[in-house]
Order: sequence, then structure tokens, then C-alpha cells
Amino acid sequence: MAAQPHNAAVDHLPFFITAPGGTDILMIVAAITLIATVLLAGVFFLHIHSLPERLAHKGQKLQFEIVAVLCLLALFTHNHALWVIALLLAFIDLPDVLTPLNRIARSAEALAGVKPPAPPAGEAEARRGSDHA
Repeated sequence: MAAQPHNAAVDHLPFFITAPGGTDILMIVAAITLIATVLLAGVFFLHIHSLPERLAHKGQKLQFEIVAVLCLLALFTHNHALWVIALLLAFIDLPDVLTPLNRIARSAEALAGVKPPAPPAGEAEARRGSDHA
């Protein structure tokens, strides 16, 4: 025996109303849209969050490491001031202070007649490799 519709019911129902026991297509589409939106928002957030690190990657190693630590701290502590500081530090070119100081130290050692200490093995190989390039 077929169920008779109620007398007050309209003849044509909208597409989003499903029959009893039927699959609710609109709910499935809404669930997939919600999951995709949350995933895309998370990817966008992490992409924006890593912006200072990507900018500082072109600079000096010390600057990159400081920016990376500030970004990680900002991510885990939800302290946005750290992220802003990391972004500003990524845009600033830090001056190279160590190279002139090392040259001054080597020149002073040469003038004093002191033999300079031998560089570590890894640094000596890196210098030889850069000389051949």
C-alpha cells in the first residue's frame, strides 16, 4: 500500500527534500564542501605562516635560523607579534660584520708574526672547493 501525501502537502517538493530512506545529496555535498574548505584554509594558513622563512631563505644563514625559530614560536604559542617580528627581520638585510672582523684579526696576526690557527677540516675543504669553482 503506497503512502498517501498529506492533504496540506504541495504536489511539487523542492530538490533538497528527500524521500524517507533516500540519500540526502545536499548534505553530502555540504559535508564535502566543508571538509575541502577546512583543508584549503589550513593549507593557506600554513603557506602564509611560512612566508617569512621563504623570504629569509635568500639571506644569510643566521638570519634564516632566527626567522625560522621566531616562526615556530609564533605557530606554537599563537603569539602574532613573533610572526610580525620574523616578517620584518626577513625583509631587513643584516650587514656582514664577521668578514671584516676576521680580516682585521688575520692582518693583526700577520703583523704580529703569530701563525694563525689551522681552520677545522670541514672549513678547509669548503675553501678548497670554492677556489676551484
